[in-house]
Amino acid sequence: MAAAATCSTGTRSTGSMVVAASRNNVTSFQRRGPRTSGTDSGCSRLVSISGTRPSVRNGQLLVSTGLPALDQLLGGGLAVGTVLLIEEDKYNIYSPLLFKYFLAEGIVTGHTLLVASAKEDPADILQELPAPLLDDNCKKECDEDICNHKTESNVKMKIAWRYQLLPKIEARPVSSSRFGHYYDVSKRIPQELIEASKWHGFFLPEKISSTLNEDPCSLNHGYIKLLQFIQNIIYKEGFDGSNPQKKQKNILRIGIQNLGSPLWGDDICWTENCDSNCSLTKFLYMLRGLLRTSLSACIITVPTHLIQNKAIIARVTNLSDTVVGLESFIGSEKETNPLYKDYHGLIHIRQIPQLNNLICDVSDVKDLAFKLKRKLFTIERLHLPPDLSDTVSRSSKQDLAESAKLLGPGCGMTARGKKHLDF
Repeated sequence: MAAAATCSTGTRSTGSMVVAASRNNVTSFQRRGPRTSGTDSGCSRLVSISGTRPSVRNGQLLVSTGLPALDQLLGGGLAVGTVLLIEEDKYNIYSPLLFKYFLAEGIVTGHTLLVASAKEDPADILQELPAPLLDDNCKKECDEDICNHKTESNVKMKIAWRYQLLPKIEARPVSSSRFGHYYDVSKRIPQELIEASKWHGFFLPEKISSTLNEDPCSLNHGYIKLLQFIQNIIYKEGFDGSNPQKKQKNILRIGIQNLGSPLWGDDICWTENCDSNCSLTKFLYMLRGLLRTSLSACIITVPTHLIQNKAIIARVTNLSDTVVGLESFIGSEKETNPLYKDYHGLIHIRQIPQLNNLICDVSDVKDLAFKLKRKLFTIERLHLPPDLSDTVSRSSKQDLAESAKLLGPGCGMTARGKKHLDF
């Protein structure tokens, strides 16, 4: 009886505490502060780095590629510690845009940049980065107005008014809760943002001497110098986590342009001899080892259309985490095909990493096309043109049906042989 009385008394006291807490709008649960045990230190590190967010799938830290549409295709963004390989288009017109988007996003979010090239001075590359757009609504309205300002005179004053409403760019990195930003390719990034950012440049003609003799059993000297340069930046500036006293953590964004081209001293573009000691594959293997143990993300553009040996291309793909290919319509039969009249090329998501697994994922979306507008580089689903009326010639209809058949199940399921397309 005494025990029962004690138990009931304890129940009453607990109930009274709950009622009192509810009346005072407080709860008995308290959030742990920063001085609690170190079990939550991993989550705090992920959240504290600007310009990053954890993946919804596996909690991996992600950074934006600078193109929100590409972030969605890659599962939310580019994982920290991984390599994004861009297969350059034939005339190298559109792949530099993705390269510059990645670097511009690093400047806007306050990340440290490392730009490496054998063709252009990194300082000149930074001067050509696109300008950020902070307000998406104003951006869309200005794009619509600019397309129509030549036909209606009243719209001109409307454009000038909306340009005044656009937010001004500050000298310091722009703080925004949104993950990923939009950029205007018709304008250059303000000089104040470049001066306020921290970046390192690697220009191959300035780093290598022509008197060096290359060892055929090792990497060429251009790759060796670049690896040493990246390693020094990672270790000296604490991107490897070796400096626990550094409170403000940051991300190192590495951009390497035209890797594997003859400008880097590589011979894979003019020989078909399959050599197991390929310098490019060795370089990628060592680079991934550096990235895996550091707060860094890397984008590399490679002219795969110039590589003669397909086995080397397969090895380069396997040594990369994410692979995106650009196929331009310039100089091809697709340029005059009415199916692709609204687009400038196709984008292929060849490989998406599955972290902590031995295999890579393949994107389910196959029919993707890109378009370079006056201000924006957009990625869209490839849609068949709806106008197949009598105004279209019979030969055009047949070409459209054949092209839709080649696209596969992703687009034009009703296209069989030379029949008309039904929607």
